[in-house]
Amino acid sequence: MSSHVNGTASTMSTGDLNNATAARATIHIVPDSAYMHSSLAIPESEDERQIRESYRPFLMDATTSSQDWVDALELSTVMKMVDDDLKSAGERLKVLVLSFSRLVALEASRILFRLGCDVRVYDPTGLPVKDDLQHMHPKVQELRDLSRWSDGHVWVCPEQHGNLTAVFKNQIDWIPLSTGSVRPTQGRTLAIAQVSGGSQSFNTVNSLRILGRWMRMFTIPNQSSIPKAYTQFSDAGEVDDDRLIPSDNRDRLVDCMEEFVKYTIVMRPQFQLFGDRYSERKERRRKEENAAKKEKESQLVNGIKAEDKVGGVNLGSI
Repeated sequence: MSSHVNGTASTMSTGDLNNATAARATIHIVPDSAYMHSSLAIPESEDERQIRESYRPFLMDATTSSQDWVDALELSTVMKMVDDDLKSAGERLKVLVLSFSRLVALEASRILFRLGCDVRVYDPTGLPVKDDLQHMHPKVQELRDLSRWSDGHVWVCPEQHGNLTAVFKNQIDWIPLSTGSVRPTQGRTLAIAQVSGGSQSFNTVNSLRILGRWMRMFTIPNQSSIPKAYTQFSDAGEVDDDRLIPSDNRDRLVDCMEEFVKYTIVMRPQFQLFGDRYSERKERRRKEENAAKKEKESQLVNGIKAEDKVGGVNLGSI
């Protein structure tokens, strides 16, 4: 017995089990030779010294960088997107990296930096445990200022006891969840990654997705989870010491950073639209109406008091 579904033939025994006929047609994008191995990284001559010293621990000397695997990546499609965005927007994508897995965070930062992003890695050392007393602590203010500055975040966290670590979660907890009904982080893009000392797991990235959604951030579909991380880094004592070795895990991290930049370029110009919601517009109108009502009542009371006074005498006291 055969039938036709959406114009294609299928049978009871060999039907379209994977629903392939519903897939959109795809094309293979040919790499652009003009951007094949180029870099849009901020040159040292144009970078702020204090920013470079405080927030770019991933930088290498020029000789090492020119021979590095990140510099050899074929990223022409996203590179052209970034170049066009730089020319039209006139500013770089601003990326905040939060982590408690330093080596992977630095590798991700190197990829993003080559893609022209203004990358700043926050060091959580000295950040107090979240409470309701230390909001003015310098490390808290530094973290909040960086989050406010950013267009998107990259979160990298190790998995311990089957989930994210307290040190990483503490950084997220210090970023205010809301100001009234508005999330200060809403509309920003987010890329997530985890490392595990043992076998493959996705517990931490799943928890990070929940956090990102709760903070109204757009978490990109792709993600990175690196198992047995102690086997994934070079320890040869050479220029590539403590660097990710070639593997599918490294390729997936590149995929995530490439996808993160693409989504951020597309979404940044529409930032205001993503914060515009019916429920918040309704709440804003309610507050404005209440404020106008109180102002009117105040003016009425003041008017009555003024009428009670004749020639400087308060008639109500006679």
